[in-house]
Amino acid sequence: MSLFDLAPLGRGSEAQQDEGQKKNDRGTAGDRPLADRMRPRTLDEYLGQEHVIGHGTALRQQLETGHLSSLILWGPPGVGKTTLAALIANSVHADFISFSAVLSGVKEIKAVMADSEKARRMGHRTVLFIDEIHRFNKAQQDAFLPYVERGDVTLIGATTENPSFEVVSALLSRTKVYALLALEPGQIVELLRRALTDQERGLGAMKLTAGDDELMQIAIDSNGDARSALNTLELAAGIAHDGAITREVLSNAMQRKSLLYDKSGEEHFNIISALHKSVRSSDADAALYWLGRMLESGEDRMYLARRLVRMAIEDIGLADPRAIEQAQACMQAVHFLGPPEGDLALGQLAVYLALAPKSDSTYRAMNRVSEIIATSVAQPVPMHLRNAPTQLMKQMGYAKGYEHAHKNPDAVTEMSCLPDSLADVRFFEPSDRGYEQKLRERMEWLKSAQAALREAKQRDNP
Repeated sequence: MSLFDLAPLGRGSEAQQDEGQKKNDRGTAGDRPLADRMRPRTLDEYLGQEHVIGHGTALRQQLETGHLSSLILWGPPGVGKTTLAALIANSVHADFISFSAVLSGVKEIKAVMADSEKARRMGHRTVLFIDEIHRFNKAQQDAFLPYVERGDVTLIGATTENPSFEVVSALLSRTKVYALLALEPGQIVELLRRALTDQERGLGAMKLTAGDDELMQIAIDSNGDARSALNTLELAAGIAHDGAITREVLSNAMQRKSLLYDKSGEEHFNIISALHKSVRSSDADAALYWLGRMLESGEDRMYLARRLVRMAIEDIGLADPRAIEQAQACMQAVHFLGPPEGDLALGQLAVYLALAPKSDSTYRAMNRVSEIIATSVAQPVPMHLRNAPTQLMKQMGYAKGYEHAHKNPDAVTEMSCLPDSLADVRFFEPSDRGYEQKLRERMEWLKSAQAALREAKQRDNP
């Protein structure tokens, strides 16, 4: 009942398994995509992920000793999660049963796990592989727990989403998470060369030719996805004239470059974080790169505009008061023009914000205010700041002592507008960068002017 037919299944001898595998490869090679036919059959054929499966790693030692525990393989598409799971099962001579969370339900999996329980009592081991395990909800994932705890099955889950957010904590605590990386271009090129020369499973019989530059172009375009690279090679082979895979052939075979991006997934948040931190770090080139990645991946332009407005407020603030004006103007331009012209406005704003002087003084000031409000009793408004629309309120002292700033020289008064208990608290501490340097000078002047008014008042009213 396995959906993966490239790894040896069942409990026959290794010789029987190898012979069955060869028959399977010969019998179905013409019907299966190249990427499927070229799956590695042994760990030695498996490329990449040395940090996970290389000699001396914890997982490799488990396979060598036969003591395999449940695990989750987390990584982008096309890096070999399904293949590695099958190779792991084969290494420990276990039955390999594969399900997809998209196509299968827990009811089917429970039936298999019940059989696995019986098999365990007879001394047989079962590896249950769940592809896209993050698509099961919390209750469905919880259903695996008793079988994993008892050791009825060794669970291997595969996911492209961060398990911290998508896999329930109870299941995470019973598994080891291994993060797989996108393949390097050189590794992709090696896979492509294997496919071109393999007479049994690959394209060797077609006598194709492809230069290093062409193979590297496929590798770069695939973005670390081996499946995508092999699919492109297979398509190019089908349209190549005289067996030559040239740049012209590739341009026809290649579709638009597929960038790893999910507008509701982790990579979305990773890249917007990179954009924000690049702007904050005044790296205009990096800001443009991450912005371009999001634009090419089809991100909502107004979402990007809103985030850039936030950066103008949070990271630049009063160091450059025009930043918020530029951000608002950009948002209007994006809304008015749409892509692709509006994208230029986003790029222009990203550069402006990255090169603007930085300050988070207002952000920190608001945090201080929130902290004071949360940790202290709400203070009454001082009487001199309250309006007195009635005679009774005037008699009670409302508005008594209030000084109208515009009636004084330079519109400065000596009165405090904070409650007495907060009179010495200073929330806003301007930086010495950009326009805030002038604000600091203004605050220092106001402080001196107010002190002089108080001294004068004390002299006049000893």
